Amino acid sequence: MIRCTRSSSNPWPYLAHHSCAPQGRWSWPLHSTWSSRHVLLAYSTTDHRGIAIPVLAGRTRRARHRTVHFHSFPKDAPLSPLPPPTTTFSAADDPWIDVRTGYRYDQVGLRALFLAAHRIDDLALPHPPAASALLRIAVAVTARVTGLDDPELTASQWNALRRSRLAEGRFDPGAVHAYFDSHAWDVFDPLRPWLQEPALRTQCDHTTGINAFVPGRPAGHNLAWFSPHGHHSADPVPTAAALQLLLIHRYYGRAGTGTPRTLNGATSGKQTSGPLRSSVSFHPLGRTLHETLLAGVPAFTGDDQPPGADACPWEETTPGLQAAPSGAVTWPGRQLTGLSRHAILLVPGQDGTTVADAYITWATQQPKPITTDPYLAYRIIPERKNVARRRTLHRADASRAWWRELETLLLAPDEHGTHRRPAIFDTLNDLPEPLRRSLRIRVHGFDQDGKATDRQWYTAITPPLLNWAQEHDPVKAERIAECCRQAEQVAQRLATVAKQAWDAATHRRTPQPPWSRRALTRYWPKAETVFWRLLEEPDTEAPLAFADAAAAALRETTQAARIRHTFAARAVAHAVKDLYRRPATARKAA
Repeated sequence: MIRCTRSSSNPWPYLAHHSCAPQGRWSWPLHSTWSSRHVLLAYSTTDHRGIAIPVLAGRTRRARHRTVHFHSFPKDAPLSPLPPPTTTFSAADDPWIDVRTGYRYDQVGLRALFLAAHRIDDLALPHPPAASALLRIAVAVTARVTGLDDPELTASQWNALRRSRLAEGRFDPGAVHAYFDSHAWDVFDPLRPWLQEPALRTQCDHTTGINAFVPGRPAGHNLAWFSPHGHHSADPVPTAAALQLLLIHRYYGRAGTGTPRTLNGATSGKQTSGPLRSSVSFHPLGRTLHETLLAGVPAFTGDDQPPGADACPWEETTPGLQAAPSGAVTWPGRQLTGLSRHAILLVPGQDGTTVADAYITWATQQPKPITTDPYLAYRIIPERKNVARRRTLHRADASRAWWRELETLLLAPDEHGTHRRPAIFDTLNDLPEPLRRSLRIRVHGFDQDGKATDRQWYTAITPPLLNWAQEHDPVKAERIAECCRQAEQVAQRLATVAKQAWDAATHRRTPQPPWSRRALTRYWPKAETVFWRLLEEPDTEAPLAFADAAAAALRETTQAARIRHTFAARAVAHAVKDLYRRPATARKAA
């Protein structure tokens, strides 16, 4: 441990003159709060180049910001070499997809996934965003091997064909083998790596780094508070896991400044967010993966599309188009698999079983195309002046239980409504009756902001609920919608009265008082119990039932304060009374 005293002329004398200071151009950002007198640094010599790396070792008290910049990639650093011919990993034939059959878990490739889909219960990928992305890819392949990608079929012909494919009970092995034998699936192919851009070796002057590729690892300007990873320990990732992370970056990638890329003489590091960023997807879930994939194929809703105009990225005949979408958003391949905003290239390890590094940059600088993802719900905001911005996707919220979305999922499209259920729900009513009655919904969400912050991903499975849809049981659907609306309104009222009670009890105004947050945390589990009870008791008043749950949550939250302080008990009593007060209805205009 070395104490470095800085002066006004040279704030970092030790780093400038000590013989152990890192030489060359290194990138190790220190963005933190330093003492106004000194900073404590420790040096580690574990780097793979044998060069010492500074590591923060002391804590400080007073705020003074200083930044130390090293550049980890010298300008004359060699480009990543082409993988040797023996380095291969086939996305079609090598195992990388986690699946579940009963209580048994296994890994398979894409080809085996389709050949055994009738025996597989469900996907079992550990990352819900990767599972949602893989389902879109698998549905596109399903449309290819079953003939459901023909835009010239009428609606009745298309539904009849899907019913016949469901009745067969499995995918045709001949069609599966013919499809996978017709395209390139090698992840490390020098010319056509699967879902990657090989030109990044020459278009980017350095890699992004494996730590930036793996979610959760500290990279860039982030300090390694609770992680063993860093510039000195950039551990490789198994190729099977790296492929799943590749899908996350393609569909949920971040916006902002990324690795600069030079294309057509122009260099830019600006990238836009992925097509599914901060979204929640709703996928039909059958009794087997075979049923799941066929139920998840969206119907063609366009006006005109010539046969053969649609292509998935791995089906493109020109190398380099796997990462750069161009042209119209065609159905279903381009719509489900070809809207990525990020170009990625994996750098393999010694034998191809691991990925040691990665390039992540922008794939296109064109504006995002306006399209409708069949598995996303949308909100309509008519107050916005810009017509193109009136529709926004239903954002993922890790604190929001799935049952609160039932109003959106079950009500049929309404031109005057403010919510649009996923378009895939419009085709589920045409499924055979036994499948429709047993069909559940798989929810995959990734709670993110619009730029670069990833908060939490989550997943859930609903019970069979299509029989509650408005097309089949309008009374039940309206009751569910009423209960969802009342639960939300009571929650808003609870937050308001809890804040008022806190302000009255403490004699000061607080923007976000703890009583509101804690009361809502206790309220929603109680509200879910009330919700399911109300569905069994159609004559019970929903506002009163949810108000009871809110009052109980508020009393539990404030129990200690009410016992100790009389003025707190008085404030809570007034708040509970306000919970049962019906909102005043607007007077009709004379």
